Amino acid sequence: MKKTVIALGVLFSLMLMPAAAFAQESSDGGGIDQRINSIFEPISKAVESVVFYSVPIAGTELPLIVVWLVVAAIFFTFYFRFINLRAFLHAFRLIRGDFDDKESSGEVSHFQALATALSGTVGLGNIAGVAVAVSLGGPGATLWMIIAGFFGMTTKFVECTLGVKYRNEYPDGSVSGGPMYYLSKGMAEKNIAGLGKVMAAFFAVCCVGGSLGGGNMFQVNQAYKQFVNVTGGDSSFFADKGWLFGLIIAAIVAAVIIGGIKSIARVTEKVVPFMAVTYIAAGLVIIFANITLVPAAFGAIVQGAFTPEGITGGFIGVLIQGFRRSAFSNEAGIGSAAIAHSAVKTKEPITEGIVALYEPMIDTIIICTMTALVIVITGTYTNATEALDGVQLTSAAFAQNISWFPYVLSLAVVLFAFSTMLSWSYYGLKCWTYLLGEGQIKELVFKAIFCIFIVIGATMSLDAVIGFSDAMLFAMSVPNIIGLYFLAPVVKRALDSYWARVVNGEIASTRNVQKARKVQA
Repeated sequence: MKKTVIALGVLFSLMLMPAAAFAQESSDGGGIDQRINSIFEPISKAVESVVFYSVPIAGTELPLIVVWLVVAAIFFTFYFRFINLRAFLHAFRLIRGDFDDKESSGEVSHFQALATALSGTVGLGNIAGVAVAVSLGGPGATLWMIIAGFFGMTTKFVECTLGVKYRNEYPDGSVSGGPMYYLSKGMAEKNIAGLGKVMAAFFAVCCVGGSLGGGNMFQVNQAYKQFVNVTGGDSSFFADKGWLFGLIIAAIVAAVIIGGIKSIARVTEKVVPFMAVTYIAAGLVIIFANITLVPAAFGAIVQGAFTPEGITGGFIGVLIQGFRRSAFSNEAGIGSAAIAHSAVKTKEPITEGIVALYEPMIDTIIICTMTALVIVITGTYTNATEALDGVQLTSAAFAQNISWFPYVLSLAVVLFAFSTMLSWSYYGLKCWTYLLGEGQIKELVFKAIFCIFIVIGATMSLDAVIGFSDAMLFAMSVPNIIGLYFLAPVVKRALDSYWARVVNGEIASTRNVQKARKVQA
């Protein structure tokens, strides 16, 4: 307890130092914003042009990184014989704790690991990203988004299984896992250790950059803007106090992340279900209030997926919008979720891969579809403008039936941003320690840097930095998916062994065992 208080004091002191400087620069016209943007802009554009390289198809642009992610998802789904369907009910039993073993190594339960990973993916992409997909691609983009999410379930299965299998376990009970470990260790087993180490290091560097930008600065920046909008706009107390908003959020984040993955998991297992249930409940209110319009909405989604009208790029354009938003939302193939899932308590790596199947389902198939359905039913996507897009478009759709929903949406955006920052702080930390080595001081340094960047993100409009960090996030998928292709046979052998033992009863539900003992007693 004493160490925690001291660590929090150090973090808070480090955050206070830049806060006054940022506040002064903000009041002077945002000089720091312009200087940082001018430095990062040429670098950002160069990196983005490579990572998000697009080819023209049927009048629209197709980012090759999306093809890279979707093709891998389809391949793994067929390679593992639709494990996303076969293991769906078993995954629910694992999440419920039916097969938990308290003696297993690890730090968190299956449910906590899933909640932590979900908190990193369920966010603004589910609210703003879906609105963009529907406004640009029409209702039909929703169907392709669902299909991409379905195939993405298997990619999560592969990477999260490998994350647990090749994780490092330490004497104090803590663990470190993720693509950087299965790339270095797994590729070494394939006698290509040199390539594995290079890919692992590249992944780790990109993850650290992505965690500070897209997983941190972008999140708090969007949360701050939405918070100001519903608290009076320019007349809001926080209108010119982004640094103060950032400092408050940073202090809350620091209080959680100082306790490590166990502390993060305890928070996310409460915040994520609350966010999801609240958002889905609001969506169901809209749907039932317009129940007579639901058949027409589904008809528009299916018809628009194959015979779009007035959409740039036609059929291809709609397909691209759906696949792109799905890939950007659930991050299947990026490798980030494997870091959180690696902390699970289990002796069977395959179990966490099966649990991870639920991540794209909840993130994309349920929550993203709910957003899209509300937007289609209300018809707000037909009125999308530069002033009404993203979060504002989603807010307008919900507000048609629930006038006060923009306030709830603001809370959701803040909570989404908060939970995303918690998860990405852990992802960045694990990649940081992979590069620099384990140690409390090294961990504290990264946590301090992460919290300082929260203050920076709320204070500034750093378009170039955010663009660079987004590129870093998707660059992670290049070494990750290469590794998944190489190590897929390892996962398949583990799956066949595990499934056979489940079928013959060698792996039994702990609940059933407990019931049998009670009967015998």
